[in-house]
Amino acid sequence: MPLSPRSPGRSTLRLRLGGCLLLTFFLLAGLGSVRANWNFGQILQTAEKRYGTLGPAKGRIEAWNQMLQSESADPEREQLNAVNRFFNQQLSFQDDTRVWRQTDYWATPVESLVKGAGDCEDYALAKYFSLRQLGVPSEKLRITYVKALTQNQAHMVLTYYASPTADPLVLDNLIGEIRPASQRKDLLPVYAFNAEGLYMPGANGGKRSGDSKRLSRWQDVLQKMQVEGFAVGDG
Repeated sequence: MPLSPRSPGRSTLRLRLGGCLLLTFFLLAGLGSVRANWNFGQILQTAEKRYGTLGPAKGRIEAWNQMLQSESADPEREQLNAVNRFFNQQLSFQDDTRVWRQTDYWATPVESLVKGAGDCEDYALAKYFSLRQLGVPSEKLRITYVKALTQNQAHMVLTYYASPTADPLVLDNLIGEIRPASQRKDLLPVYAFNAEGLYMPGANGGKRSGDSKRLSRWQDVLQKMQVEGFAVGDG
């Protein structure tokens, strides 16, 4: 049964959990120094060249810029709330086969905002890039694959660690509230990754079990963002 962000406990990523581990081969080659000045005038011009008249999408992209500017000096927890709320409100859940005519497509934030839609990895990626732009260190953020237990399906969220051994906070498109992972009994972590590597679930932040420096689908996202006009690092 397709899962919707409007219904808590419903998954958004159509992956078999057995295939999740294969995605270790699509990990980013360093979620490096993302923070740099983003020229949204240029970004909008590039988007208009690609998509034509943007219509409501222009307002969504401009609202993203305004949100980032307004949150730039706020404490990290307020930034988490603002970014999570923004994308949960601006995007509606649709799976990749409907939006992109592909079984698994990783969209940039601009692509998601132009469509006004995305699936769970698109929410997680957009939140990740936004928080990195606001100055949150990559080691505090992990893109995390989980199993939605009620539906027995895979899902993706963004997790935030205030410290390496902290109970992470879960930024999820399924529910509006950011909750500690210990309160998300409906989600079973499978693995997570960030610039520092691949992590398997466990106590004290999990165990690092591999290197994330590979050419990958993540590299495609970085390259697409560079073409769109974003200054993003890969090292």
